[in-house]
Amino acid sequence: MKIQHLVSSMAICLFALLVCSKGASAQTAVSSPSIDEYFTKVTTPSVTPDSQGFIRRWTLLEPIGKPNRSNTVFVDSYIREAFATEYFPNQMTVVPKDGDKVKVTVEVQAPVNLSMGRPQQQAPAAPKFEKRTLVWHSYDSKRFNVKLFRFATGLDKDRYGVVFWAVTVINCEEDLNNVRMAVGSNSASMWWIDGQEALILSGDRRMVMDDATSKRLNISKGRHVLRGAVINGPGMSDFCVRFIDEDGNPVKNYTITTQ
Repeated sequence: MKIQHLVSSMAICLFALLVCSKGASAQTAVSSPSIDEYFTKVTTPSVTPDSQGFIRRWTLLEPIGKPNRSNTVFVDSYIREAFATEYFPNQMTVVPKDGDKVKVTVEVQAPVNLSMGRPQQQAPAAPKFEKRTLVWHSYDSKRFNVKLFRFATGLDKDRYGVVFWAVTVINCEEDLNNVRMAVGSNSASMWWIDGQEALILSGDRRMVMDDATSKRLNISKGRHVLRGAVINGPGMSDFCVRFIDEDGNPVKNYTITTQ
């Protein structure tokens, strides 16, 4: 009986190891898919908004480490201070090209523990900072929402406790009067047009289409720079942006470029 009990126990242990091994592999596959599943490199001079009016062409900076153990801290005052911090030169005026590099001081983070299938809380440690070279990447998103988490994991960069910067250019064929910028983001974010604040989304939130809208905007004919910053602690990160008219219909009579 003792031998049978021992064999049975060994079989159970072996089965548990196999399950854990398969779970670990699945977690690796889920957390690090190819970036090509979500983005394509920019290859055309310009694009138009998609059928629903969403802007899919963006130049994204590799994530800047800013550890937060929870998204509940993202009140207006916190994110205003976070985005007012100068992480790199000409932060609010640069229109980056694909491949441009910037030197950024980032807060170093310990490797994320994903053994339980989601990021595990770690005891806070004394902040440690280092200079890193981050790269701008121009992409067309394959989805209406720009998957920042997949952008980070696809490049094997920090994906939790980070700040993302996004820049794009719209070229209006005519004046756009009484339109609103409509944004959804996970988690908090701020958005600017030609350096002027258009919208802020604070708090711990999930990405929902048209989650928040700006006041009425009059955007003149010509070129305009859109800039956004998204901050997140644990969990996924993404955003979606479009313009809507007075009736909530998508505005699409403009083109989108990187410069």
